Amino acid sequence: MTVLDRTPTPTRGAPPAPASAARPLGVGLALALLATVVWSGSFVTSRALHDAVPPVQHAFWRWIIAIAAVAPFAARETWRQRKALRAHLRFLLLAALLGVTLYNTLVNQAGMTTTAGNMGMIMAASPVLMAVCERVGGTRLGARRVTGMLVACAGVLLLVSKGSLTMDLAVGDLWVIAAALSFGSYSALLKRKPAGIGGLPFLFSTFVLGALMLLPVFVVSYAVQGGFEPTAGTVSPLLYVGVVSSAVAFFAWNKAVSIIGAARAGVVYYLQPVCVALLSFALLGEAMGWLRVLCMGLILGGLVLGAARAR
Repeated sequence: MTVLDRTPTPTRGAPPAPASAARPLGVGLALALLATVVWSGSFVTSRALHDAVPPVQHAFWRWIIAIAAVAPFAARETWRQRKALRAHLRFLLLAALLGVTLYNTLVNQAGMTTTAGNMGMIMAASPVLMAVCERVGGTRLGARRVTGMLVACAGVLLLVSKGSLTMDLAVGDLWVIAAALSFGSYSALLKRKPAGIGGLPFLFSTFVLGALMLLPVFVVSYAVQGGFEPTAGTVSPLLYVGVVSSAVAFFAWNKAVSIIGAARAGVVYYLQPVCVALLSFALLGEAMGWLRVLCMGLILGGLVLGAARAR
């Protein structure tokens, strides 16, 4: 049971809970929403750059830019906590592998053969894994949150299947499924972050470790596929995913999970296919039909139901 769920039920006639009691929930939901909206743009950039930048090089330069963006704020504190970081190196390596090395590389690879809309829709299934991992860890989810999760998941499945009983998955869709498993596992792992490691040192160290694990694959990609031409059309999206989608969004998401838990933050993450569909329609010209609008309603309804505080 999470800290938020331990709040005792007020007795009849008792005064309502102070507004400050709901403040952590509101802050956590806002941070999760910020990360979700920002990450939605990452799927659009992955799809937009699929012809210009090889997937592994896209991921590697993203994290190099992210490291440069975070270093001025995190390097000193990271050095001070070096003993704690060294003591929990295995945990940091696993978090870096799942959240940095694998997740975005798989998403970039998926962008080669599937649409941004499909990537956002399939990635929205990762909250199911987050909730399962929390439940296995002993967290009680509650009927309201489970119901909201199921309603939102139904909207996602309806979108992916295009309203039919069968799913015609492209190769890129399979890459996204692997990315969803990686991200869901990373988010569930965040609840086990050692208390002695601060948020910025954790973020900075996982970025560095993840980039180092990606380096050998980057070298192979560069030798086989060659580099890419640094133009405004390639550098600008890389700056977005490096600074905003990595440094800002990962910090916001990690903080949100520490406040409200992976399961509740995962309910907010269901908004991602809605954001991706709107962005891909506006920027890439991908189709927006009545089915997507209907499924967006289901996803939003599930979000409201699953993220609400139980009385």
